[in-house]
Amino acid sequence: MTALLEVEDLRVAYGKIEAVKGITFSVEAGQVVTLIGTNGAGKTTTLRTLSGLLKPLSGKIMFDGEPLDGVGAHKIVAKGLAHSPEGRRLFPRLTVTENLQLGAFLRRDTEAVEKDIQRAYELFPILGERRKQAAGTLSGGEQQMLAMGRALMSRPKLLMLDEPSMGLSPIMMQKIMETISELKAEGTTILLVEQNAQAALSLADHGHVMEVGEIVLSGTGQDLMHDESVRKAYLGED
Repeated sequence: MTALLEVEDLRVAYGKIEAVKGITFSVEAGQVVTLIGTNGAGKTTTLRTLSGLLKPLSGKIMFDGEPLDGVGAHKIVAKGLAHSPEGRRLFPRLTVTENLQLGAFLRRDTEAVEKDIQRAYELFPILGERRKQAAGTLSGGEQQMLAMGRALMSRPKLLMLDEPSMGLSPIMMQKIMETISELKAEGTTILLVEQNAQAALSLADHGHVMEVGEIVLSGTGQDLMHDESVRKAYLGED
């Protein structure tokens, strides 16, 4: 069975600094795969490259059986790969509803778009309550929900989430993780970058530990959670 996403020997640099140093991994349809590691490990750079925002030095990216080499970011979204970026990147002066509508900017099926907006309100009821509110006035957790909802509006085959729990209260972080679990149960394929290794690995079918641009350890989420080196380095255990 061919993976939905295949990344082979991917290298990415900022000027002369190589941020991603030849990583290889894949994501099967219906899986949650997580990349964990400290700041500067290359996780966000990897996602930005997959979504067409950065150009790789070398390597191969195959998505749904087709190469993504030289494909523009908007065309990558059209192919079914959506990215909810670190920092959320919402349009602060636009309303919740308008931000969701922008997530569907490539779609022409107006009635289905409206149904998906209602679906976002079902996933995140607080967004429905604040649908006419400017996105910039929402709390951090509410903004993260909106960023995820906006990414889902393109009906992606693969949803990439970059640090969805960053800066959130424990209660709000739990809500975000519960939503990711719900999306997984519905069969959504997810590539998750997350500082909270415990939360990420407990959700993930498969995980990869990145250090300074390289994948140093791979395994199932459960295997990595029970790996002694991972527990010491990322789960805060002695």
